[in-house]
Amino acid sequence: FLSRHRKRYTRFGVYRLVERCAARVPTLAARSITPHVIRHTSACHLLRAGVDLNTISAWLGHVSLETTNIYAEIDLEIKAKAMALCDAAASGPDRPWKEDKGVMAFLNAI
Repeated sequence: FLSRHRKRYTRFGVYRLVERCAARVPTLAARSITPHVIRHTSACHLLRAGVDLNTISAWLGHVSLETTNIYAEIDLEIKAKAMALCDAAASGPDRPWKEDKGVMAFLNAI
């Protein structure tokens, strides 16, 4: 990418550009928006859109899939969908933990 002076942006120039542009948006003005925040947000949106973790890992340039798994672990919406698939609310003789109010409160809070 070239600047208005026809010189290549450095990583510091990109940082300042993102910071300056984010400051112009009223809802972002009070927040610290950096290129890394944009990278992280993009990865979370890709994950929510159903893009495979291996694809996201390659797109981000992660060497290890474990690094990309962090995005899956922090996404509460995906966790809630996984819990819904488990049908934890169903009662049965093989679910003694269901009687534990602390466990159920924790599961319902997720």
